[in-house]
Amino acid sequence: MALIDVQGLTRSFRTYKKAPGFSGALKGLFHREYETVFAVKDVSFQVEEGEFVGFLGPNGAGKTTTLKMLAGLLYPTSGAASVLGYVPWERADGYRRQFALLLGQKNQLWWDLPARDSLELNGRIYGLAPEAYRRTVDEMSELLGVRDKLSTAVRELSLGERMKCELIAALLHQPKVLFLDEPTIGLDVVSQKVVREFLREYNRRRKTTILLTSHYMADIQELCDRVIIIDRGTVFFDGRLAEILDRFAGFKIITVTLEQASGFASVPLAELGEVLEQSSALARLKVPRESVIATCKVLLDRLPVKDFAVEEVPIEDIIRQVFERR
Repeated sequence: MALIDVQGLTRSFRTYKKAPGFSGALKGLFHREYETVFAVKDVSFQVEEGEFVGFLGPNGAGKTTTLKMLAGLLYPTSGAASVLGYVPWERADGYRRQFALLLGQKNQLWWDLPARDSLELNGRIYGLAPEAYRRTVDEMSELLGVRDKLSTAVRELSLGERMKCELIAALLHQPKVLFLDEPTIGLDVVSQKVVREFLREYNRRRKTTILLTSHYMADIQELCDRVIIIDRGTVFFDGRLAEILDRFAGFKIITVTLEQASGFASVPLAELGEVLEQSSALARLKVPRESVIATCKVLLDRLPVKDFAVEEVPIEDIIRQVFERR
C-alpha cells in the first residue's frame, strides 16, 4: 500500500461576484450572485515510502491547497486521501506526530525569541528526550551551517538563516512524511544549494517521504526523479522528470564553434532551425528533434568545426511552454 494515497481529491470555494460601482454594492445587499471556484479538482496520485516527488504548477494551480489538505489544515469538498494510514483532516494525534509541513512564506518560529528557544519549545511539545533533542539540533544546525545563529533572535536572522532554522524546527521530531512548499523562495544561490544538499542527504539517510513544490526548477532537477504537474486544479502529468523532455520537448539545441572566425556563409542556418545566437565563430540553433541527426551531418560536413554540442531545451522553458499551451 502506498504511503500517500490520494483519490479524486477536490476542493471548491464559493465566491461572491460583486457588480462594479456603488449600484453594484447596493444590489449586493439584497441579492448576491455566487460562483463555484475549484482550487483542486479530482486529483489522484500515489507516493511510495522514501520517494522525493516534485509537485509543479503555475501560481493558483492548486499545489498549496493540496498540501494543506494532506496536512489536515483544509477539509476537501469531496474525494479521499490516506497518509501513513490516516485520514489527514481527522487530525489524529498519531498522524500529527509523524508528518511536517513547511511553508516557505509562513513563520513557525517565535519572531522575537532566539531560534534555540523556539526549537526547545517544539522539542517539549513533541516530548523529545533532552539528549535526543540536543543531538538532532546539533547535527542539523551543523549540516545547515547555522550552529552559531541559534542564539540570535529570529527577527535578526537573514532570510536564508531563518529558513534553515525553520527546516530544523520542522524536522525535530524526525517525521516520516515532509510536505515542503517553496522552501527556497527568496534565498540566494548559496543558501539554495545548502538547503538542497541537506534535503537530498536527509532523504537518503532517513528514507523520509517528501513532497516538494517549488518555482525553482533547479530544486526539482537536483532533488526529484518523479514529478507531478498540476494546472487549474487537475493533474495532467505524473512520471519521471526525463519523460517531460520526451513528451513535451519537440526541439534540441545545437551549438557549433568553428576553428576560426570564418563565418557560416556556406551553410544557410535559418533553413536548418531557429537561430538563437550567431557570431563569426559560434552559432546556436533550435532544431526539431526529428531533424537533429540530419542537421548535425550538414554542419559537420560543410563547416570547419572546432567544438560541437547537442543539448536538451532547458526544463524551465519546456514547463513554461506546457502551461502556455494549456
